[in-house]
Amino acid sequence: MSDPKITPELIRQHNLTDEEYQLILKQLGREPNITELGIFSVMWSEHCSYKNTRSLLKGFPTRSSNVLVPAGEENAGVIDIGDGLAVAFKIESHNHPSAVEPFQGATTGVGGIIRDIFTMGARPICAVNSLRFGKLDSPEVRRLFRGVVAGIGHYGNCFGIPTVAGEVYFDESYEGNPLVNAFSLGVLRHEQIARGAAQGIGNPVFYVGPATGRDGLAGAAFASQDLTEESAEQQRGAVQVGDPFMEKLCMEACLELLATGAVAGIQDMGAAGLTCSTCETAARGGTGIEIELDKVPQRGPGMSPYEIMLSESQERMLIIVHKGREDDVKRIFDKWDLPWAEIGFVTDTGQMVVKHHGEVVADLPAAKLADEAPIYHREAIEPEYLKETRGLDLHSTQDTTDVEGDLHALMAWPTIASKNWVYRQYDYTVRNGTMVHPGSDAAVIRVKPDSLPVLSEDSPNRDVIPPEKYLAMSVDGNGAYVYLDPYEGGKIAVAEAARNLACSGAVPLGTTDNLNFGNPHNPELFWQLKEAVRGLADACTYFEAPVTGGNVSLYNQNPKGAIDPTPTVAMVGLIEDPSHITTQWFKNEGDVILLIGESLDSDDPYQGLGGSAYLKVRHGLKKGLPPRCDLTVEKNIHNALRGWIAQGAIQSAHDCSEGGLAVALGECCISGESARHTPHLIGAEIQLKRAEQDRLDALLFGETQGRIIISVPSVFVGKITGQAEVMDIPVEKIGTVGGKTLSIGVDKHQFDWDLSKLHDAWFNSIDQIMES
Repeated sequence: MSDPKITPELIRQHNLTDEEYQLILKQLGREPNITELGIFSVMWSEHCSYKNTRSLLKGFPTRSSNVLVPAGEENAGVIDIGDGLAVAFKIESHNHPSAVEPFQGATTGVGGIIRDIFTMGARPICAVNSLRFGKLDSPEVRRLFRGVVAGIGHYGNCFGIPTVAGEVYFDESYEGNPLVNAFSLGVLRHEQIARGAAQGIGNPVFYVGPATGRDGLAGAAFASQDLTEESAEQQRGAVQVGDPFMEKLCMEACLELLATGAVAGIQDMGAAGLTCSTCETAARGGTGIEIELDKVPQRGPGMSPYEIMLSESQERMLIIVHKGREDDVKRIFDKWDLPWAEIGFVTDTGQMVVKHHGEVVADLPAAKLADEAPIYHREAIEPEYLKETRGLDLHSTQDTTDVEGDLHALMAWPTIASKNWVYRQYDYTVRNGTMVHPGSDAAVIRVKPDSLPVLSEDSPNRDVIPPEKYLAMSVDGNGAYVYLDPYEGGKIAVAEAARNLACSGAVPLGTTDNLNFGNPHNPELFWQLKEAVRGLADACTYFEAPVTGGNVSLYNQNPKGAIDPTPTVAMVGLIEDPSHITTQWFKNEGDVILLIGESLDSDDPYQGLGGSAYLKVRHGLKKGLPPRCDLTVEKNIHNALRGWIAQGAIQSAHDCSEGGLAVALGECCISGESARHTPHLIGAEIQLKRAEQDRLDALLFGETQGRIIISVPSVFVGKITGQAEVMDIPVEKIGTVGGKTLSIGVDKHQFDWDLSKLHDAWFNSIDQIMES
């Protein structure tokens, strides 16, 4: 069959502009054929090229003394954790596929991020996710939610990786365009870091893994356009189909092969499939690559070069092997009963040459495809809607008259309520490394000697048993805050992730982020993105948590408009001693409850209620300015808390976030579990002070930043308050642990909640909605 004529309509169907097509003509000096047009389409998509965001991402801090592989160089960043060990981690999105096929979209999102980790030579040891959906009263939203969670659970459970942490928000802005961000972390020794470069002229190129099919065709391009009902239906075939059992075999085979020293370069076939893996490895190596498509294993009969090159069939890898070591590949992949094929070789031409039936069907400059997509500097204009949202007048909003009902409503609100309906579908204890499971501020996982990939037989460290390490992970982001103030919202996302790590006893090592935003061609939406990135960068710099990589997902819109701008931040920290691992729930009757940080920010005209959960749930408002985030205050509090944890003074630590102080206290009382996984309910007697000008709802439900609730034995109270005074850190005794109720006194008012009823509202809320 002859190639179709390249027409303006065909160019538009490939999401290329007229200007981009003219640039292609200039680079090639000729007209591309249909296969080459498809290759340019996926490689110059936002998903692969970051053409609309690359200039912004340069503002991120990406280097520090502990960064071994910085952002942008490889499939994932790598950070030193001491004793010759390192971690590779990254977060990526699978939003559009999950909106079309929620189960498969989620499974392949998990599978893709796991491949990024073991491609670096690391063994993946845990997974985390960040999810956003519309309101759960919609049957369609419940279908998407159910499918995505089932998909994440299926892939992780079958692969054998614990899913240890995550977050789920529900808001009408995500209606029809859910966000599914998947994170994975792996461990390795410094000497095991693998590279994705096609090195060594004449080295053979191997395709390993299952055969290529027609699933996932041009998935990267699909992820780089507005999501509409029409595009979703047309692009249903762009959603990949995952097989976790195949991926497990592929990982074990790849790690075994890496240990032999036979591998010169390795790359997974993720977005843009065979296209991306060939041209990116050649570009990184400063070389060329030539492949023969007849040698590529194929599932479908009569697949065209266009289909083979653009397919995103899953669990496939491209491996460049040192010449003369081909038998190692064949032996190991035969052992694991996995397909392999020698499909090409490395050249010195700088070109990606693709042959089919002996004829050249694509001959393109690899570096121009991978690194020289056009870069855009979009117009950014402050949105008009901010004039209306900033016009919130608290005086026109009645202060609370039903504190007990407010707390019940907030604890049962799906965004705040327990996510046990989600994480009980995940195996979060497989491999016996989970120290703190889902449900606390941060998950904690143990790195054991058997967590690491096997070393080569000639490694001088083969008989060295490394010490155990303890890693904490948290993922955070509040779209409402970013919608109302992108810069401050970006800062808060990073600060909360760092605060959650501090509450677990960890020092931040590094950050990976997922930027979920709308159409960048809209100046108001691009302004949101630009300002949020500025906030993220400033906060990551301040917390010394370099960005090791991540993902940009644009065009997240439904017919009613764009999603709330949602940068999600996953941060990884190191806990020096297992005795420092701290959780959020109260432990012992009689412990003293202290509040670190100011109960209210006196400079905030909204008293912490701007963009708050309380304003949304009880007044139906998403307005005001979010609370201000003082990075200096935050960092000082985090450092002090870690010091008190190291001194053995802290029994529990929990940050105040959505729902404010009252919700955080409620969670401290009811979120614990006994050894038999039954609820551990323990009450608290609280007495709060309020200035005459302070609103009661702001004191209880305002979301002033930089606050942490700790419980300590009484003998440590004087020591902590004394040290806090020297460090100029506000610390206030607000109550004691004990009893069967949560009792909060404010002035002459007393509010009481039965813990069993509060727990029922919080623990069973999502369950009851999903069964309705």
